[in-house]
Amino acid sequence: MKLPLHCLITLAALSLWSCTGIDGEYTSSADFEEGVPGGKFSETTTITATVTGIDAETRKITFVTPKGRKFTSTAGPEVLNFDQIRLGDQLTATLTDEVVIRMARPDERVEEFLELDADLAKAGDKPGMETVTTSQMVATITSLSTRQRKVTLAFPDGDTQRVKVRPDVHLDQFQKGDRVVIQLTEIFAISLKKP
Repeated sequence: MKLPLHCLITLAALSLWSCTGIDGEYTSSADFEEGVPGGKFSETTTITATVTGIDAETRKITFVTPKGRKFTSTAGPEVLNFDQIRLGDQLTATLTDEVVIRMARPDERVEEFLELDADLAKAGDKPGMETVTTSQMVATITSLSTRQRKVTLAFPDGDTQRVKVRPDVHLDQFQKGDRVVIQLTEIFAISLKKP
């Protein structure tokens, strides 16, 4: 699948830990009904770090995590309150991904959509933001392997993905052409505060 719009918005901020390998707190959960394909799956990653350096000319900020890992990030022009950042400020960044997967009913009309809601810090406040992205897409089953317990899903953009099916789901109830509805919610929040 192509990179969604919301990924472009949060990519720079996400690189704070994804590109530098910074350790964070990670939690996940899964909620599904036995024998029913799909369910609700959630993952949350949170990192904290302390501001240890600020270069106002280049807008670079140096952070140190509780485990002593050091990294630097550049605050782009969208960080309106750069002058509010102080040494010792505490950075908290949280990314929550929630996926709900279900089978579409044969006669169900399912629409695809992408919605983005962003909340940025007000003038004079510490820099921060929260984005909530909600999307829905429909994939079609193009092949099933009961022996390997895998199905191949085709997406409208032409991409395909082969996925493993849980052992409690009876694959013989499904066939080529059945549709899978995938709802994604991504919440990304970043804030700087006095410790």
